[in-house]
Amino acid sequence: MQLFYAPDIDITRELPEEEARHALRVLRLAEGDTIDLADGKGFFYKAMIRSSNPKHCYVDVIARQEQPLLWHFNLHIAVAPTKTIDRMEWFCEKSTEIGINQITFLNCRFSERREIKPSRLEKILVSAMKQSQKATLPKLTGITDFQAFIQQPFYGRRFIAHCHEGEKNTLKQRYHSKEDAVILIGPEGDFSPDEVNAAIKKGFEPISLGASRLRTETAALVAAHTIHILN
Repeated sequence: MQLFYAPDIDITRELPEEEARHALRVLRLAEGDTIDLADGKGFFYKAMIRSSNPKHCYVDVIARQEQPLLWHFNLHIAVAPTKTIDRMEWFCEKSTEIGINQITFLNCRFSERREIKPSRLEKILVSAMKQSQKATLPKLTGITDFQAFIQQPFYGRRFIAHCHEGEKNTLKQRYHSKEDAVILIGPEGDFSPDEVNAAIKKGFEPISLGASRLRTETAALVAAHTIHILN
């Protein structure tokens, strides 16, 4: 199923310009053709193209259907962005395909990157949502200070994955199925000891993701995938 992303379809009955261009110029769709839409809020739509021009594609909605929940927990990964942004793009794409509710980028003491451009990453999330046939778009939060982030209230379990010495259980040992979870993943230089201690004081449980030392984006994806496997 070829999906188009139309977040405001309930209001405008018009495809966003980029989606309209793809439908009309690339796929050569025309008035009277039917298309499938996702609003990123949990609903699929069946629609018929009513009128079009090079930049605008107006539709009539034929049917609206809510997608059943694909997982029964809320998964939030907060990760320090890598110096090379394409590694974060890879994580955003793959975690969306697997299933994630929210991604936040952290500014930590040893962060390699202090800025990101959410617009590029949001396009990757949209593409991955459509490719994996989902109707819900993950929420993306830009650079957030680590100390400010851990002060926020969270429902469910809170975990911090780090590589410092000390006894730590694995995520598999600590997490129970159907629990909401927020998981902190540090930069290549890891969280600082002060950051780990501050997070623990705020109720974050220290965990290990295995015996191998993983790159930041790999660790973040392993954490997301492990939650799904345990469910």
